[in-house]
Amino acid sequence: MSAVLDLLERPTYTMAQVDRLLGLPSGTARRWIDGYARSGKTYPPIVREERTGEEYATWGEFVETRLLSEFRTEGVPIINMRPAIRTLRAETGSRYPLAHSANLITTVGRELVKRVQDEVNLDKALQLVVIRNGQYMLTTPAEIYVNAVQFNEEGDAVRMYPDPELREIVIDPLRAFGEPVVRDRSVPTEVIAEQVRAGDSEEMIADLYELSPEQVRAAVLFEQRRSA
Repeated sequence: MSAVLDLLERPTYTMAQVDRLLGLPSGTARRWIDGYARSGKTYPPIVREERTGEEYATWGEFVETRLLSEFRTEGVPIINMRPAIRTLRAETGSRYPLAHSANLITTVGRELVKRVQDEVNLDKALQLVVIRNGQYMLTTPAEIYVNAVQFNEEGDAVRMYPDPELREIVIDPLRAFGEPVVRDRSVPTEVIAEQVRAGDSEEMIADLYELSPEQVRAAVLFEQRRSA
């Protein structure tokens, strides 16, 4: 098993952490990742192949949930995306087909996604790929997701920008227990913001953690946006 595959399979977050980090309403991650039961009826998961009851989400599950979160405001139940993801798993042989850039960036990958969407009659509001001017193009939610995820040379998701506008801040499953940190450092943004709230100057914090003033300001702005 490759190191990358091990990373995607790495148990990283509780369901509550996934909700918090992705700004989802409480309980959303559990429903999407592991399914749920209500009024005697069982609803299968979207991200996992089947319900496991496992309390922790893997890095691969977290990454795919990030993509789902971009479609949350489209007004169409996210559960409707399940047939497309299930088919993509079978077509690609990957447990995490949406955590690989090849399926969303390359022409061959986009053709596959578009074909699968058509086969399962995926709702237009939930589609990842459309044809414009004869080209396979990402829809806006899918493009936001691709720009927010950092892929390695093999095309596998290894890190994430929680706020694509603040590229100094990353989520890395191998740093600070997967909490948001300043890029190339293991200093959590929450720690930096707390020190600023306590009255420490940005210059002092930058010197303490060997950061640039811009990185300190990015961490503070990120936490302000997240709390808002």
